Amino acid sequence: MQTPLRHLHFIGICGTAMGAVAAALRAQGYTVTGSDQAVYPPMSTFLEERGIALSSGYSAENLPESADLIVVGNAISRGNPELEAVLNRRLRYISLPEALKQFFLSGRRNTVVSGTHGKTTTTSLLTWILECAGMAPAYLIGGIARNLGQGCALHPSTHVVLEGDEYDTAFFDKRSKFLHYLPEVVLINNLEFDHADIFTSLEEIQTSFRRLVQLVPENGAIFVNADEPNALAVTAAARTPVYTVGFSQTATHRILNPRYGSGARFSFMNLELELQIPGEFNVRNAAMAAAAASFHGVAPSVIQSALASFEGVARRQEVRGTVNGITVVDDFGHHPTALGLTLEALRHQYPGRRLWAVFEPRSNTTRRAVFQQALPEALGKADAVILSKVARLEQLPENDRLDPQKVVSDIAAQGKPAYYESGVEEIVLRLQKEARPGDLIAVFSNGGFDNIHERLLQALETLG
Repeated sequence: MQTPLRHLHFIGICGTAMGAVAAALRAQGYTVTGSDQAVYPPMSTFLEERGIALSSGYSAENLPESADLIVVGNAISRGNPELEAVLNRRLRYISLPEALKQFFLSGRRNTVVSGTHGKTTTTSLLTWILECAGMAPAYLIGGIARNLGQGCALHPSTHVVLEGDEYDTAFFDKRSKFLHYLPEVVLINNLEFDHADIFTSLEEIQTSFRRLVQLVPENGAIFVNADEPNALAVTAAARTPVYTVGFSQTATHRILNPRYGSGARFSFMNLELELQIPGEFNVRNAAMAAAAASFHGVAPSVIQSALASFEGVARRQEVRGTVNGITVVDDFGHHPTALGLTLEALRHQYPGRRLWAVFEPRSNTTRRAVFQQALPEALGKADAVILSKVARLEQLPENDRLDPQKVVSDIAAQGKPAYYESGVEEIVLRLQKEARPGDLIAVFSNGGFDNIHERLLQALETLG
């Protein structure tokens, strides 16, 4: 018989989701401690203010004798001295998704937003609609919506909205994270090959999504992209009602009459809807969120006003500044499809401006040759392109590496200026030389990119 849980210790506590879950458990009355390689504000301050003792660095000595349960972060792998001590001492341990399931999701109405692209924006949109409806949802989002001000809130609530990642759960559990989330409702935005470090094919990813579909109860709902066969295929054997959302004439929830500009307008569910955020992909994201909100009983007028007041998500087409008539935009995009769609949306939002795409191949998939052909096509939707060196290239076998210079030459063959620059300093110098008033520079990276945005804005001040 297991003893009652009183003390939880988090290895890797300073991750956004880990820290939020740790703080929520502390608020429930548990003793919570934790460690991380890098313990610094604002997360360290946030946790310490809530009475959570932190250790900097990983060590067997960090493990309190009184700890009843260890929560192991996704970034922790064998060889970590603290993890090795957990295993040697035969301590009880779980992953973060398991902790969510055990302590927060059981018995609640959980909506899981999944898919290759658009998860963060769609999850934020749905959360904001439910918030505007007075439902005070709990949520876990992989970004910060401007309307919400944070990415995670795990207060007691009937409704929980979760960004459902298909990435693996922990070193000891290679199932997708979203399989732990007890979904009542699942949204599948789209489905493409990604995460080449853990999946070898699109079929493997589809298998994971089929497992998610099988977890949805008969009194729940599945909303899936009506226009994407890869996504539709995983719902074929569902025992749950499946609703299709998209532009297709066969869609159960059809998007009609889209108009694009600085934002977007469209007709959906007999409503005229308006968005501040631009692009066809955001219309799809909003339609998914609206359909799920309607299933949860939100009034049409609330859906309409909530969408119109949604201000977007940090690092999604976020303007970082304008200097000498040149605007610098930051975007988290890294998959070729997302890059292409974002560039199209920026064209609608900023008509007539010369559009630069500056891309850092940094994700576990875009560093690989799997997107060697797709990247020139996607980035070629800009007027000019700069590619930086591939992050951590030495970690990959030579035959598996993306060749950034070939990407650049393929774009140049389209008749567009394209450059390979090895570092941020070189990129800034290139743009200092080539950019002119009226240009729009979109910087794409799923990392910090060595503070390129601020460095670029400072350099552009010297023009003219």
